Formats: sequence, C-alpha cells, structure tokens
Amino acid sequence: MIGYVTLGTNDLPRAARFYDALLAEIGAGRFMESDRFIAWAVAPDKPSLGVCKPWDGNAATVGNGVMVALVVDSNAKVDALYRKALALGGTDEGAPGPRGMEGFYAAYFRDLDGNKLNCFCYTPG
Repeated sequence: MIGYVTLGTNDLPRAARFYDALLAEIGAGRFMESDRFIAWAVAPDKPSLGVCKPWDGNAATVGNGVMVALVVDSNAKVDALYRKALALGGTDEGAPGPRGMEGFYAAYFRDLDGNKLNCFCYTPG
C-alpha cells in the first residue's frame, strides 16, 4: 500500500551520505534523485524512502509522532541496522529488543536531521 515516504533535510549531501551507508545494510540503493530529492529502495517496484529539501523553501522540521519503519527479515538485521545508524551519527531512541506483542522485535533511532526511524522484524508464533 505504501509507495514511498519522504523525510525533510536541511543538508541533502549529509543526509545522502547517512542513508547511502545505512540503507546499504539492508540491500537498498539510490533509484531516483534530483538536486532536491533522493530516494532509496531495494527494487524500483518496492516502497522507497526519500529525503528532500522542502519544496516550500522553509526549513525542514521533525514532525512529532512521525516515524518511518523499515522492515527486515531477521532480528540480527535489526541489530545491525541500529548499530550502523548510531555509528553514522544517528541517536538512540530505543535499543533493539522485543516490543509489545509476541514476535515483534524492533529498534528505534533518529537520523542526522532528527527524523525518527524504526527497524523491525515480525515473526508471529
């Protein structure tokens, strides 16, 4: 159902370096870009994540309650992506571990612009 999600940035080159390295951990690469926008995906026909300079020309700000969730196929990949995000300068918002319901394992972090992301694996019992 979701085609893509975009996050605002005030420094596109810095955001590009962060997401190039972070999303490579889960097999995603750039598939669309312009001077204001870059999108990454694991395949062109799969949902993508993009960063952009706001079109209205105002500064990008972080939305309270807004979060992008990245799905992976193992708890080990959740752990690896979380560690990579922090190594790249992201900040902790919740270390990897079980969350709420059985089989849901997740980690939370913020990117360099303060946008909140989650990486999760769901393996119902």
